[in-house]
Formats: sequence, C-alpha cells, structure tokens
Amino acid sequence: MKTKEEKSKIGKRDVKKSETETDRWILRLYVAGQTPKAITAYNNLKSICEDQLKGKYQIEVIDLIQNPQLSRDDQILALPTLVRKLPIPVRKIIGDLSDTERVLVGLDLMPKN
Repeated sequence: MKTKEEKSKIGKRDVKKSETETDRWILRLYVAGQTPKAITAYNNLKSICEDQLKGKYQIEVIDLIQNPQLSRDDQILALPTLVRKLPIPVRKIIGDLSDTERVLVGLDLMPKN
C-alpha cells in the first residue's frame, strides 16, 4: 500500500509530464504558392521561433493551391495565415508576420501592453 507521500510524488510527476507536453508548439502556416508574401511570412516565422522557442516548435506549411480542402479545418479566409494549434487555445494571425511584436503578442509569447 502506498503512503500519502508516495501518492503525492506520483501526482507531481504527472504534472511535470503535462507541462513538458505543453512546451511543444505546433504552428501551421497557410499560404497560396511560393509568393513573395508567403516566403516572407515563413522566414519571419522561422526567425521568431528560433529566437523565442529554441527547438520546441514544429512548423507545418500548407499550400492551399495544392490542397484547397485543408482550409476548411482551420476556417482560413485570408493568406498567409498562421495558426497556433498547440499549445491551446488555437490562435490565428493573418499577414506576412513582419510585425514581430504583434506576432509575439498574438502567439501569447509576450504580454499585451
């Protein structure tokens, strides 16, 4: 039979595990081909992720010219659009992501002023 102390340690391990799961970021960038705006958005996103998330992220680039049906899942209305899938809640940012401060606030990486 486990003591209360042993049970509380197990609960703490579970909390740490769930914390590391939320450290993983999944970002989807919806684009329409390799336009200058799409390339700029990708480069800006990559730079922000390298600076802020340091290897704890995954970027999925979805080209809606090749797969237009994929826009329904995230209700994409304008391009380029960045969708933060994880951590929840889902967030969307439209544009080429050149306003770094706006992107950081939108991704919840920097507090709103």
